[in-house]
Amino acid sequence: MDTLLLARAQFAFTSIFHFFFIPLTLGLSIFTAILETAYVKTGNEKYKHLTKFWGTLFLINFAVGVVTGIVMEFQFGMNWSAYSRFVGDIVGVPLAIETLLAFFIESTFIGVWVFGWNKLPKALHAASIWIVALGSTLSAFWILVANSFMQSPVGYKMAANGSQVEMIDFFALLFNPSLWKQFPHVLAGGVVTAGFLVIAVSAWHLGRETKERNAFETSLKFGAIYAFIGTMLVVLAGHAQMQNLLTTQPMKVAAAEALWESENPASFSLFTIGDEEGLKDVFSIRVPGMLSFLAYNTFKGEVRGIKNLQKEYAVQYGPGNYIPSIVTAYWSFRFMVGAGTLMLFVSLLALYKVIKENYTFSPLVGALLFWSLLLPWMANTSGWILAEMGRQPWIVFGLLKTEKGVTPASVVSSSELIFSLAVFVVIYAALAGTDFFLLKKYASAGIDTEE
Repeated sequence: MDTLLLARAQFAFTSIFHFFFIPLTLGLSIFTAILETAYVKTGNEKYKHLTKFWGTLFLINFAVGVVTGIVMEFQFGMNWSAYSRFVGDIVGVPLAIETLLAFFIESTFIGVWVFGWNKLPKALHAASIWIVALGSTLSAFWILVANSFMQSPVGYKMAANGSQVEMIDFFALLFNPSLWKQFPHVLAGGVVTAGFLVIAVSAWHLGRETKERNAFETSLKFGAIYAFIGTMLVVLAGHAQMQNLLTTQPMKVAAAEALWESENPASFSLFTIGDEEGLKDVFSIRVPGMLSFLAYNTFKGEVRGIKNLQKEYAVQYGPGNYIPSIVTAYWSFRFMVGAGTLMLFVSLLALYKVIKENYTFSPLVGALLFWSLLLPWMANTSGWILAEMGRQPWIVFGLLKTEKGVTPASVVSSSELIFSLAVFVVIYAALAGTDFFLLKKYASAGIDTEE
């Protein structure tokens, strides 16, 4: 089998699985810190019990996320050695800082927080979980510094022999416009993921006879506010990111909209069945001018189409096919936006219930609040699929094609890739089962009021 296809499949599998845990780690670390701050300020034991309850779920999720993340960095050297040689001078720096600084802070202060209960002053103990949250956020930041270079390269020069890129401006990496559109979107996605887990678990307990009813009413109140704020931030950050893509990766936008020809004003696709070979519509329902409005905040403005961009790229980069998988880009965008729309609706519903202090749910509302926990994972996964697949055929946009970044088959064979992929599937399935079992066990057990 094709080693490029297998290497891409393996990295896709491991990165998507890893990203199941990252947003929840980001969001739950902050949420736990908020709850413990409430405990320190009020002295109310209810907040202490909630802090320990959600902190336990955070720790379980963090442990599995760490294990799955380690594998990804090994793949850079094993399956993508040509890519690693090409960008190592640049991408290696933020990844090293993430490990030596952010992850070191995060993992150290997790230990302080876990073992510091009743040993540290309350304010100092609360500070430790805030430092954990800061470490998690910094970890995401440095990884996105590396990813943003792949999306929109800055601060580099090409080596004299053309074999690699070399860093000439570290601060250009830190102030990459793509980074500051991507980072808020990812961080808000973490807040949303944690918020909807809190809503789901709290609603589940409130639908049962539980002696901790008052605590879970408070938990739902915090979770509804947290989820609503996160959802609004996701929408705003995503809108800004899409506008930035018109400048940095217009082909990704065109593919996500199945926009074959440049249009001014440009229409937004509600539903399109396209002929990807012939680059034309088979059937389409579009809203005139809406894409221009989303792109420029006005109903006028050109959005370049797939055919026009293909011609431009062929002139700029040489002969080749610069069109990503349109069906993947189109539907991943719609799954992301659809899940985001549903999240906004559910968060408003939850917010309405807590404002009215109505914690009794009909079976339909209870089921809706519980199963909404799947929506953030759907949005996060489809969003990353769009971000990475919509960039194809580039692994580093405009500089290195994906097919040029893979390790040669003479070094890592297809049989080795198949074997390692199968092993990963088995191990990750076991990890997923363990994580699900532990989260379900401790989430359904309720709040332990014993010291």
